[in-house]
Amino acid sequence: MADSLVLDIGGDIGALVIHTGPDLDSAEIELSPVGSDHQRFHNQVHARHLPDGIRHNAVFPRVHAGAYNIWRDHHTLHGTITVEGGRVAEYTW
Repeated sequence: MADSLVLDIGGDIGALVIHTGPDLDSAEIELSPVGSDHQRFHNQVHARHLPDGIRHNAVFPRVHAGAYNIWRDHHTLHGTITVEGGRVAEYTW
């Protein structure tokens, strides 16, 4: 059975999917707007059952358009991504 997920995007709201490996299953990944590292929010990595197999990712279903830092841990930056309104951004861990 495939998992389903509803994304609430449009206007200045987009979504972000961070693809990971199974080693990060249940881990929390934090984001913060670029320049506002103290305004972090997080989501958890889950195994998603798709028709072509199991994929692990963290899904941020409602993100304001802008640039975001993706944190490896509390002190270490993993990367940066830009989220556009009405679109799904994707990042591979």
